[in-house]
Amino acid sequence: MPTVIRRFAASLACLVLLAEPALAQADPTPGSLGTVPLQAEDARILPVLASHGMVSSQEEHATRIGVDILKQGGNAVDAAVAVGFALAVTLPRAGNLGGGGFMLVHLADRNETVAIDYRETAPAAATEGMFLDAQGEPDKAASTRTGKAVGVPGTVRGLAEAHRLYGSKKFTLAQLIEPAEKLAREGIPVESGLADSLPRASGLLGQWPSSRVVFFDGDRVLPRGAMLVQKDLAGTLHAIAERGPDAFYTGDIAERIAASVQGAGGIMKAADLASYRPETRKPVRGTYRGYDIVSMPPPSSGGVHLIEILNILEGYDLAGMGAGSAVAIHALAEAMKPAYADRATWLGDPARTKVPVEGLISKLYAETLRKQIEPNRARPAGEVKAGNPLPFEHDQTTHFSVVDAQGNAVANTYTLNFSYGIGLVAEGTGVLLNNEMDDFSAKTGALNAYGLVGGQANAVAPGARPLSSMTPTMVFRGGKLFLVTGSPGGSRIISTVLQVIVNVLDFRMNLAEAVAAPRIHHQWQPDVLMVEEGISPDTVSLLTQQGYKVKVGAPSGSANSVIFDEGLLAGASDQRQRGTLADGY
Repeated sequence: MPTVIRRFAASLACLVLLAEPALAQADPTPGSLGTVPLQAEDARILPVLASHGMVSSQEEHATRIGVDILKQGGNAVDAAVAVGFALAVTLPRAGNLGGGGFMLVHLADRNETVAIDYRETAPAAATEGMFLDAQGEPDKAASTRTGKAVGVPGTVRGLAEAHRLYGSKKFTLAQLIEPAEKLAREGIPVESGLADSLPRASGLLGQWPSSRVVFFDGDRVLPRGAMLVQKDLAGTLHAIAERGPDAFYTGDIAERIAASVQGAGGIMKAADLASYRPETRKPVRGTYRGYDIVSMPPPSSGGVHLIEILNILEGYDLAGMGAGSAVAIHALAEAMKPAYADRATWLGDPARTKVPVEGLISKLYAETLRKQIEPNRARPAGEVKAGNPLPFEHDQTTHFSVVDAQGNAVANTYTLNFSYGIGLVAEGTGVLLNNEMDDFSAKTGALNAYGLVGGQANAVAPGARPLSSMTPTMVFRGGKLFLVTGSPGGSRIISTVLQVIVNVLDFRMNLAEAVAAPRIHHQWQPDVLMVEEGISPDTVSLLTQQGYKVKVGAPSGSANSVIFDEGLLAGASDQRQRGTLADGY
């Protein structure tokens, strides 16, 4: 079929004329590419359509690089690796070489999905009490703003491993890095999301001389319209292109990173970098209304608790309740609470603690949790405790999604934790360093920066991987790839991915509508129901009457997603962040 690409603002008439007739059906099946019913006002929220390949990311330069790789015959993994390196240049607040993340890869010819864990690790000198002050209480500054906060980066080895194992072999790693290196060396204009984020991060970046050299012009961060040139980062990318990931993890670059961390009060050594390795894992799997849900296993909590929440929701007629209604939001919020309570108790690094995954994602376990939900009353957080899944056992972050014409797909979420991490560029490397060590539990019961309660299962330990909420996810229909999604957002990642899936499968929204719809979030503690602008004031009033402490807040997340349906691709970038782009050909 001819290529069909339309922006959200494209007219309805153009969509109906250029798309296949099936796309304009009046009563589509759940999650179809159509809209119900098609009205003129719907034209403002439509997905981008293509037939050969699709990339949806948080930054337009990176998206276009990924699409170009697909056009040249690369597969979804090739494109994803190129996007990952590009975002380290064009989205410095979240894209990275100095952080880590998780990648799901679906291989269409094998009908197999694998998970690559390139999460950061704690340095060998890390200790359980390293973030406690003299009184034995958590020191938040130490775990978020100093060199102690930096975990051993995993991104470079993770992306290189994905290419080695699953790339098409049409591109070398150097060829996939080349576009990012060029952008770093020649510079990119400070505009859109980059121009928005730099002023907010000026205090964080400005405390480090090595960061000021990159992001400041005199006493101020680079203004809108200036060029961000990152020559040291270009040099680091060039070294990786020439010598592979070892160029980052050993030798001069590793020594410089370790020295910068230590100079900021940290404990990382060059040997920690040299010993880092990604892990290939089996994804966690569940079902929801006849669809297969495939997501990231521990040390991500995302997949386990996404499936746990979906299992609880499967007992409700959400479609009959209606999107955005008080009763639907009540069901969503009450299903979220026990999952986040379970997260605090049961989840951690699977290499160091037994995580009862099978019990947590059991539908029988979900039934016990669903029975505790009252139809017209919000349970206070104090009444919601972690459950016992053991009887059911049998033995600023950014996300991008890529799908190629063969149905190979990548869902990748990676991060520095906070926007710009600790704000420190390792001198001479151009690499911004993460503050992922805050994702460990400084003390049982203590809250991290996102208000998530920590447990002993997620205690700091040498070489351990901190618990994460990152939730790269794929949905399959009849055994075939259907939806690729994920999001940044800290503790809200799980609820964001959940609502994209529910909006498509239950509320029959097209993908762009599903991504754009107002979201809600409840994470058990603090006992607050967060809702985005756009939820009806009448609905908020009803929720308040049910006992919820409702807080209307700023938008969160960037759920850049792709649907693959009968050979046609639909992409949606999340317009909550400026500069996002879904594009295909």
